[in-house]
Amino acid sequence: MRPPSIYRRKNSLLSRYAADLGRLISRTRAENALRAAAIESALASKAKSAFLATMTHELRTPLNAIIGFSELLTQADKISISQEQSIDYAGHIARAGHNLLGIVSDVLDVSRIESGALKLDRVQADLNDVIDGAVEIARPGMEQKKQILEVKIAPGLPSAEIDTSRIRKAIVNLLSNANKFTPEGGRIVLVATTESRRDLTIAIADTGIGMTEEQIAQALKPFAQVQSEYSRQHEGTGLGLTITKSMIELHGGRMVISSTPDIGTMVAFTLPLTASDQMPDRNQPKSFLFRKAS
Repeated sequence: MRPPSIYRRKNSLLSRYAADLGRLISRTRAENALRAAAIESALASKAKSAFLATMTHELRTPLNAIIGFSELLTQADKISISQEQSIDYAGHIARAGHNLLGIVSDVLDVSRIESGALKLDRVQADLNDVIDGAVEIARPGMEQKKQILEVKIAPGLPSAEIDTSRIRKAIVNLLSNANKFTPEGGRIVLVATTESRRDLTIAIADTGIGMTEEQIAQALKPFAQVQSEYSRQHEGTGLGLTITKSMIELHGGRMVISSTPDIGTMVAFTLPLTASDQMPDRNQPKSFLFRKAS
């Protein structure tokens, strides 16, 4: 027996209302998704534009030095240039060239990381040698600012299956950041230890300007830099932390940052000692920070 027409009309109205409501919800979700995508695209474009502006300055600085001192050397027959001056000019050119190579390498690393094309060249390496090599590269900058550097390596540190150049670069990046954002006469500590035979933990702490939680998140974004009066006094592409974090994660490790404004920053990371020990749920490295003097 068919239901009365009044019930059929009510069911029809409810069906149409439900259908219209469903279409409205779908359209609203689609509009919100498009709006969010547009905002994300605009933010990414703004960040990359700011990065390119920074890169233009960073590239011009060493290029101007290379061109300027090279032109002076080519005019040695027209102007009086002593052998000592020639050696000094050549040194400036070499340093500017290395600086330029470092900038280009960082940009290429970011490009490879984003495309998934970066491959690790793992070898069984002596961790003491890797850490010592990184410290020697970063030490001159600390000596120039009369900073105190303490290196504390646990005895009997085992070897590890790592890409030595990548891990050395990661440690250099962290030490360079500590040097850059720590005032003259400040203190920097590097600690390397293994709590088990599976993991290496390296922590670098400083008594620098520190960061807020928002600034930490900003510093870890590709093509972004933390903006502050102090940071604008220093050159740099702002890619160091991004590259370091990616290198650590490619090795199956994990990096954490703890920082407090006006007290200091600590960056710690763990690395599995062998590639086969990589696990997604590996414990995070323990953090420590200097305390403000009372």
